[in-house]
This record gives sequence, C-alpha cells and structure tokens, in this order.
Amino acid sequence: MKHKRTKLQNVTQLLQKRADCLRNLPLSNLQAFVNRLQWLKAARPQQITPQGNWRVWLVMAGRGWGKTRTGAEDIAHYALWNDNIRAAVIAPTYADARDTCVEGESGLLRVLPPSCVAKWNRSLGELVLTNGSRIKLFSADRPERLRGPQHHRAWCDELGAWNDREAFDQLWFGLRLGKDPRVIVTTTPRNTDMLRDLFKRQSDDVHLTRGRTADNAENLSPHVMEQLTERYGGTRLGRQELDAELLTDTENALWKRDQIDTCRVSSVPELRRIVVAIDPALSHGVDADETGIIAAARGADGLLYVLSDWSGRYAPDAWAERAVMLYTDMRAQMIVAEVNAGGELVEKILRQKAPHVLFKPVRALRNKVERALPVAALYEQGRVRHVGNLNLLEDQMCRFTTDGTMSPSPDRVDALVWALTELSETSRGEPRIRSL
Repeated sequence: MKHKRTKLQNVTQLLQKRADCLRNLPLSNLQAFVNRLQWLKAARPQQITPQGNWRVWLVMAGRGWGKTRTGAEDIAHYALWNDNIRAAVIAPTYADARDTCVEGESGLLRVLPPSCVAKWNRSLGELVLTNGSRIKLFSADRPERLRGPQHHRAWCDELGAWNDREAFDQLWFGLRLGKDPRVIVTTTPRNTDMLRDLFKRQSDDVHLTRGRTADNAENLSPHVMEQLTERYGGTRLGRQELDAELLTDTENALWKRDQIDTCRVSSVPELRRIVVAIDPALSHGVDADETGIIAAARGADGLLYVLSDWSGRYAPDAWAERAVMLYTDMRAQMIVAEVNAGGELVEKILRQKAPHVLFKPVRALRNKVERALPVAALYEQGRVRHVGNLNLLEDQMCRFTTDGTMSPSPDRVDALVWALTELSETSRGEPRIRSL
C-alpha cells in the first residue's frame, strides 16, 4: 500500500510540475512525458530520483536490481526537460558506456523516445536530443578525456570497477554548469577508496540507495534466481554481488578479507581432535554481549580447521544448550570456556545440560589483542582453514584492530582464539618420533 501511495505521489508531482508546459509541447515532448509516466508507474520507489540537496546519488545494488535502467532514466529525464544541457556518462571502458549505458537492454536508447533523439554518433560516443541537449560518453580508463569538458549532470556506472579515482576527480572539476550540477553513481559494491569515501559522506552530500537482487525478483527468471541463490547465497561473493554489501576491512585489523578467502575450503581431511570453545555472556537481551560459540579441529594434515559458528545472544541456559548440541553434533572431545566473569558458574551451567562433558576452564591473563596475536600469526603462516562461509565471525575478525577498540565486544573472535589456542598448544605438546 505504501509502495502504491509513493508512486501516486510521484505521478501527481510530475503532473503539477509539467501542467503549464503541456499545452504547447511538441509531439516528441509529449511522448517523453508519457514515457516518464510509464516509468513512474513501473519503477520501485528506490529507483526514482530522490528529492533533497544531495550532490551524489549513490545507487549501490546487486546484480539485476535495475541499476542501469535507474541511471538511464535519471539522465534521460534531466536531458529531456532541460534544453541544451551537457551530460556525461562514464563507465569502466568506452565499450561499457556504449554497449550497456546507451545501446543496452536498459540503456538510454531504450528509455528515450525515438522522436526525441536527433542523432546518435556511435563512433564519437555522443547522443544529441532534439532540444539541443547532448550526452557524451567517456571511459574511466581514459581520464585525460575529462580534462576540459563541462557538464550539468553525470552518470558514473559501475564505479566499483574503475581502476582508480583519477577519472572521478577529473569529472568533478568539470561538473560546474547550471545552478545545481549532480552525479548519479550506479554500482555493485566493492571495497575501493572511492566507494568507501562516498559511503562515509551519507550525512553530508551523498544520498545512498541500497538494493538486493531479490528486490527485482518479479522481473527476473525464477530459474536464474534459484541458481544464483543456491550457488552464491551466503558466500562473500554473493553478499557483494547479490545482497550489495560493502565488505570493508578496518585499518589495522588483525585479519583481512583476502587473507581469509585464501584459507577457505569446502571439505576437511580426517579430524584428529575437535573442540568447542565458549566466550560466555552471563546476561542476555537486545543490548547484551553475544556468547561466542565456535567449533574447531586439528586435522590429520596438521592444519587447524574452523568448523562452525553458533554464536549469538542467549540466556545462560540457552547458550549452554547450544554449546552442548554443537559438542554432540561435532563429536568433540572437549569444551573450552573462559571463566573470568562467571567462574565456577560457567561449568555448573554446562554440566546441568551435559553432566559428563569433558570441560576445560581457561582464564584470560592477557588482554584480547595479546591473546589474538598468536592466532593471527597462525593465519599468516597458512596453518588455519575456514570450512565454508562463516560470515558473522569473519566480519568481526576484519573489524578486530590492534588497538583493541571494537564495539560491540568481539565475542566470536574471543571464542575462535580460545579454540585455536587450545588446538595449537596441544599440537605443539604432542611427542614426535624423529627419524635418523
């Protein structure tokens, strides 16, 4: 209902703005007006150019969300209703700008009524409208071409795939025509300096629109959606390309995403020893810390494997039950739990659920960073593997910095550290037969 009401408001606003102009419009402009009404009827509210005093409209969305159509509609509408303006379309390469932004299924030539197009020069990359407006194509890998031209409006497509920021900087120097020059950026998120910078400027001059591939499911093949979800759902690539998450690394973090990705596996060898580690929270609620519950193992190949993350916000009885379930499912040999806060109460709660569980209390004598550094070194040495995708744990790892300042508390990381510390220390303590 809210969706329909928003659409009606958009249509009403357009009619009010154009009422005085419609009486004397030529046929081509009437066709443009009809096209715009059709778009307002079909589009989702997030695809309509927002109101406000923004300089950059950042549309950060998943594959198939409708980013190209959104960018094309914005530029086409602005160029059609403002005579003799200059607009720029910049994509990673010239071929991308031409084949996707202009000639593609959702490009400008599909959005603009043919009667409004005076000329399309494919070799020069220039689209001229009957009202004198010109839309010029540029390539992000040729930033020097943006030295000199001036524009009223610009569309930057797939900014996350640009090699560097020089083209974006050169565009800003030339974005100085008219009273209110603006930029629309349509992109799938990637961890680049430019996108991180724009993301941080949301409260300043950037209007952020986010969207998932699933938002446009009704216009996509159900078979394709099923395949994409099955193959990439929950993976780092899926979170980026389908769910449009900006997966960033924190400066001075002990772990980096690329490093974690290189240690990911889908299967494990024979497992010699399995432990479940707990960093318990003795309170629960919306604002309480999580209880970290991590299962890890040492394989026959000598490597350490992080198997499962069952962490979450639980009451004491609930986290004890979860930990015992994981212990049983994994056929673990031991539960390791930090007892700094709870003392003997931690063991007592666990034994109420499993009286005969092998339990080892551990007490933190050093701060979190000092405890984590040796474990981070194991990753650097290539001695740790992640089995499948452990997204919430990995997000927390990539925010865990050397200065120890992190909110909320890194309870998943704490449990990970206890598990891998136990396994690595046991491994070092085992007797070995030296060959002569």
